[in-house]
Amino acid sequence: MLSPESAGTVRATLPVIAGAIQEITARFYDTMFADNPELLRDLFNRGNQANGEQRVALAGSIAAFATALVERPGEPPATMLSRIANKHASLGVTEDQYAVVHKYLFAAIGEVLGGAVTPEVARAWDEVYWLMAGTLIGLERDLYREARRGWTRATVVERRDETPDVAAFLLRPDTPMSFRPGQYVSVRVTLPDGARQIRQYSLSNSPERDHWRITVKRVRGEGAPEGEVSAWLHERVLAGDVLTVSAPFGDLTLPEGDGPLLLASAGIGLTPMLSMLGHLAATGSDRRVVVVHADRSPDAHVHREELTELVAALPGATLHRWYENPDPGHTGHTGLADLSAIELPEGLVACLCGPLPFMRAVRAQLAERGVPASGIHYEVFGPDLWIAAA
Repeated sequence: MLSPESAGTVRATLPVIAGAIQEITARFYDTMFADNPELLRDLFNRGNQANGEQRVALAGSIAAFATALVERPGEPPATMLSRIANKHASLGVTEDQYAVVHKYLFAAIGEVLGGAVTPEVARAWDEVYWLMAGTLIGLERDLYREARRGWTRATVVERRDETPDVAAFLLRPDTPMSFRPGQYVSVRVTLPDGARQIRQYSLSNSPERDHWRITVKRVRGEGAPEGEVSAWLHERVLAGDVLTVSAPFGDLTLPEGDGPLLLASAGIGLTPMLSMLGHLAATGSDRRVVVVHADRSPDAHVHREELTELVAALPGATLHRWYENPDPGHTGHTGLADLSAIELPEGLVACLCGPLPFMRAVRAQLAERGVPASGIHYEVFGPDLWIAAA
């Protein structure tokens, strides 16, 4: 918790800081990367820096944490912090890097706000930063301890081209590691310019299999930077090649217990749901599961037959599909996902994954149906812009 003196200062200055936070984070990243180019080359996602998404996400997370400190003392935004910690652990972020971030972030605050940053203001926001950093360091320390391993090698056992833009890679890590359904791994590659870039990909098969599978959508440069790592994987990686991967991380995992579930996905967001369904099928679960998936077309629907087979193997599961551009004679719904006509069991827990507009729409529909926010969990592929827009 913030000290009483700092809490009052943060509360009074939060509107000013929040109003300038995106300018602050832009200045912060520019200066830090100018002095430490290896961080952009080997740790941060260059694509997310180029399109500005990482800056927006950082601004949103700082503002959300500070707001929680002054409005809900003793109730930190646990879900947000867990999501950030898992992402940091998957990248291999170290404790000493928080001091580097602090140096450049507070220099940027001073440059943007000038004389408004009095010693009292600086002390209060320094307390905010280290409370957030300390919490994340503790969470990440626990995650590293649980994983017990850092980077490892994984051999590509098989490559399957699912669609022109999506390929599935079956991996066998040198060091056997278990994972929870829904988690992801990081893949680190060395690009032609020497940069070592890292991306996260959900494990799209069940933990009961003797291999890992990642399903990678190639990110095309349509109004945004080309996906450097996804393009590298699509163009270069074949069976027999070896990748460098992290231990599994991620906090969108199959909810425990035997209560009802809603698994809602769109596009490549299906991948963590396949892992959850695969585990339920492998363990003979009769859990009530409502599966919702939306896609552009049946041809674009990755692992479509596998999804149908997994749902059919679960006696308590039902499948509802929407296609924006359906084929003639298709089964399912046309257009965007609409949960209004679906029977939802009482007390369900929802897991969402897909583009932000899809997840926001589904969450709003669930709220209208009386599902509490605490019962809705989600995964974002990339920076969490949901926080920034909250």
